[in-house]
Amino acid sequence: MLIRPEFYVAEMNKALIGILLLALVVIVGAIALTYRGNPGKVTLTESGSTLLYPLFNEWAANYTAAKITTQATGSGTGISEAISGTVVIGASDAFMTNPQVESNPDMLNIPIAISSQYVAYNLPGMNNTHLVLSGPVIAAIYNASIHYWNDPAIEALNPGVQLPHQMIVPVFRSDGSGDTNMFTLFLSRSDPWWNHTVGYGTNVNWPKNPALHGAVGNSGIISFMAETPYSIGYVAMTYTVQMKQAGLGYAALINRAGNAVLPSMVTVMNAAQQYLNQIPADGRIAIAFAPGADSYPIATFEYVIVKKVQPSSAVAVAVKKFLTWAVSPNGGSSEYYMGKLDLIPLPQSVVSKVVLPLIDQISGPP
Repeated sequence: MLIRPEFYVAEMNKALIGILLLALVVIVGAIALTYRGNPGKVTLTESGSTLLYPLFNEWAANYTAAKITTQATGSGTGISEAISGTVVIGASDAFMTNPQVESNPDMLNIPIAISSQYVAYNLPGMNNTHLVLSGPVIAAIYNASIHYWNDPAIEALNPGVQLPHQMIVPVFRSDGSGDTNMFTLFLSRSDPWWNHTVGYGTNVNWPKNPALHGAVGNSGIISFMAETPYSIGYVAMTYTVQMKQAGLGYAALINRAGNAVLPSMVTVMNAAQQYLNQIPADGRIAIAFAPGADSYPIATFEYVIVKKVQPSSAVAVAVKKFLTWAVSPNGGSSEYYMGKLDLIPLPQSVVSKVVLPLIDQISGPP
């Protein structure tokens, strides 16, 4: 029987199609196995401190083991969103209060850096001069006991300086803010009236003062002050560049030893060193108005607020790896990140004795 050539072509086409289908099945299976074994980077959501926002943005741009998303919502929101589980990481310039800790024992307060803030002002023609101010004088400005820049109490701290007879416009953070906590803690520790009347926290009941003006975030404070001559406010040191671009001045502050000290990485570290051997196991400690001749009186540990038990093992591993990297001198605490933002890395003694044991408490669901 004669077999036509078309038969061979048809049979060869069938065989080729079979081979191609088999190869496709193998490839699809391999892709499926690869996806199950490596589903991609875990996303770690962060919200909170506007002071830490520039740092988290730098970290997010360079950290490769997980995807980091950031939001500048204020420390108060960062804490509440971490507690509610809305975000994985709450960034805060203040640790959780005792009532918050008692109500949420599943949360960790993990120190990650040391920072500070300026007491800034907009005095036309004088913003290159570092005025000297004290806690009691600043408290009196905010509670409307001092109205003018040439008040005798301010003049006494600045002999020979020609201060203007202009109304002072005090500015505060209207959002829940760790910067507010830092600022009001300094006032509470240096001025008895403030301590007994206003106190400190991420939100406080500000004194009744018609001159007071609220602004959102460090950027909001800077923008308002730049447009408002004779204003005074508080600005995180991570916003040094923006503050200088706005042309604002900043004060030397009277510290606990009675000395006028300018903010710098050295004087802030001088303050922090007074407490390095006193940090409790839970990491929560306030270091404002520290002793020491050259200690700048507004200093704080920066915190991440995270749950001990994360929603999944993958997230727990990613959080632990990221935070360990963040406090490493070869990672997020290197000069590349800290130096450009005027932040101080935690001493390795604090990292090994306090921070890493806290990070080790993070786990996935049982």
